[in-house]
Amino acid sequence: MKKVTILGSTGSIGTQALEIIRSSSDKFKTSALTCGEQVEVFVQQILEFQPEYIAVGSESSREKLINLLKDKGIEKAEIGVGEDGIVKAATYETDIVLNSLMGMRGLVPTLEAIGAGHDIAFANKETLVAGGQLVMESAKKKGVKMLPVDSEHSAIFQCLEGNKGKEISRILLTASGGPFRGWTRDKLKNVTPEMALKHPNWTMGQKITIDSATMMNKGLEIIEAMWLFDVPVENIEVLVHPQSIVHSAVEFKDTAVLAELGTPNMKVPIALALAYPDRLDLDKECQRVDFFNKASNLTFEKPDAENFKCLALALRAAKLGGTYPAVMNGANEVLVDLFLKKKIGFLDIPDIIEEIMDQHQSLPADKLENILSADGWARERAMEIAETIESNMKGGN
Repeated sequence: MKKVTILGSTGSIGTQALEIIRSSSDKFKTSALTCGEQVEVFVQQILEFQPEYIAVGSESSREKLINLLKDKGIEKAEIGVGEDGIVKAATYETDIVLNSLMGMRGLVPTLEAIGAGHDIAFANKETLVAGGQLVMESAKKKGVKMLPVDSEHSAIFQCLEGNKGKEISRILLTASGGPFRGWTRDKLKNVTPEMALKHPNWTMGQKITIDSATMMNKGLEIIEAMWLFDVPVENIEVLVHPQSIVHSAVEFKDTAVLAELGTPNMKVPIALALAYPDRLDLDKECQRVDFFNKASNLTFEKPDAENFKCLALALRAAKLGGTYPAVMNGANEVLVDLFLKKKIGFLDIPDIIEEIMDQHQSLPADKLENILSADGWARERAMEIAETIESNMKGGN
């Protein structure tokens, strides 16, 4: 039986992972679970899955959790809090750590989990965007597996199985195009959070859904693929594929292209990462590909990096290297949150990121302190610039 730790068990990926564990209870046991502030959901998970260790995001959440558990007749001797609690969960005895934390919060726990010798199933792409060099070097030293949970990277991983050592010509990274495919910048000016949160194909968390709408998500995935599969960024091509049936593909030097297809469902890559090298029976949980209807007309387009500037900014960050990706990512995390709170506009996200990248003095990304310092600086600058924009907007009213 495989022991599983889930960092971020109350989020979209975490809850789906627990659904897989529930349906395959003869194969998995939860070792540790963590959550941020969704304590009511967390209590139900604790009662059902009986993790050995738990952690929450804050002291107030801890107090709330203690009281809710007492109401159920349960007393936990130890409940971790904040970053220390997450790190303890990441290093707790287990076979695999599923990192489904949002954003840069996932970097340090990933490094700690690798240091403890745990295999990593990662849905936290920001970890590799900001700290790809550190993470991959650490994983190689410790001999741990890095198993992708993103549907695109899981697809590439599957295409490379049985082809290790074969020379890759291109990675073909598919993108749905999001809810605003074909829109001009002029039209994008009026996008609201409510509009951006309506993804045509996937059900995801708010942050990744906004990133999909701006095309930043695909930019982050380019950098993730670059590190994960050791492929130059110039050899990664984005294909806009509105149907989201082809999850990604690999072209080898003999021009053969291998692709992985499936209906949009995150349970497939989650299950593959958790059960690797085995595959679980998901016939009751996932729809099969209907080649005669939904998959009868698969189309592909070139991405529009002019109107969706985040994609171009991510490519620029990947080519510049150093701490540029960390700066781009840190600024984006802050700006997406501000956009969701309606403090800035949709197009302010790429425009402010570009301004911050222009101001950045890069450092080598081979030290954690450099990455964290660049990330912190970018977040501060993003807040400063956004506050000026918000002030001007209020003044204009």
